[in-house]
Amino acid sequence: MAEPITADKTLHQIAVAFKNLANTVSDSQTADVEVAPFSHACSLISPLFGSLGIAFKFAEMDFVSKVNDLAEASKSIPTLHSMIDQDVQANSVRTAGSHTRNLLRVRRGLDMIRVLFEQMMVTEGDSLRDPASKAYEQALAPYHGWAIRKAVSAGLYILPTKEQLLKKLNEDVASAKEQMQIYVSSSEAVIQYIDKLYVSRNLGTDW
Repeated sequence: MAEPITADKTLHQIAVAFKNLANTVSDSQTADVEVAPFSHACSLISPLFGSLGIAFKFAEMDFVSKVNDLAEASKSIPTLHSMIDQDVQANSVRTAGSHTRNLLRVRRGLDMIRVLFEQMMVTEGDSLRDPASKAYEQALAPYHGWAIRKAVSAGLYILPTKEQLLKKLNEDVASAKEQMQIYVSSSEAVIQYIDKLYVSRNLGTDW
C-alpha cells in the first residue's frame, strides 16, 4: 500500500513519492508504473534544480517542461509502458517533443539529483561544488553542447552552500540525510525500470 504524501518538507515529499514508485516497480516482474504518479513525483524534484541557482537554470527549465508534458500525457495515457508503445507505433520515439524522448530527459534529471545526493552524503565540508560537478558530469554533460557545459561550469562557482540549500528546503542535516538516502535507493530502482522499458524495445538510452 502506498504511503500518503502529506503537506510536508520538500525532501520528505520526494522520498515518499519515489519510495511509492520503487515499491510499485519491485512488486512484480510485470510491474507497470502509471504516468500520473510518476509525473507528480518528478514535479517535486523541480524545485531542487531551482535551489541550485544559475548553474542549473537551463536544466531546471528543461526538466520542468518535460515533466509538464508527461503530466499532460497522463490525462489520456495510463502507464509509461503504453506511452512508449504509442510512440513506437507512431514511429515518433525520437521526434523532438515526443513523450518517449521527454521521459528520457526526465530520467537523466532524476539521475543527476540521485548522484548529487549521493555525493552530498559522502563529501566533507559545506561546499556543493564538487557534488554538483560530479552529478552534472555523470548525468547530463554527455548530452549537452559546449555552450551549456561552459555555462554550468561557470555557475558552479556561485552555488549555495550545503547549509544554505538545506535552509531553503527547511531541513536539518540529520533529517535531510535520511530523506536523501531514501531517494537515492528508490530512484535507482525507478531509473533501472525506465531503462528496461527502452532496452526491451531496442531503443537504447544514449540519444
